Amino acid sequence: MHKATTSASSKTQASNQMAGARRRIRLWLGFMIVFLGWAGYTYISQSGEIGVKSQQLEERKASMAAATQSLDQLKYEINRLQDPEYIGQIAMKKYGLYKPGEIPVRVSESQAGND
Repeated sequence: MHKATTSASSKTQASNQMAGARRRIRLWLGFMIVFLGWAGYTYISQSGEIGVKSQQLEERKASMAAATQSLDQLKYEINRLQDPEYIGQIAMKKYGLYKPGEIPVRVSESQAGND
């Protein structure tokens, strides 16, 4: 009878070990599912943020290019304003000012078409 008890106890011990192994596998699978869910959520949310930031970067690069072009145009205009000839041209065109001794020649638009 002792042999039967030993064999029954070894069977229960083996089944307890199998149950423990199954419990560990279920616990590990549960942990992996939670971890992979968290990793997927983080990946998706960061992908969205990266897309938004990339769009903002492109908008700012375009804005910077426009500002740089405007700055270059202003620098060019400043350099032209250093030239006395250019200032004289502006004075004649905008304000009707002429150098002393210079005789202005004015052509009206109606007469220009009669030639």
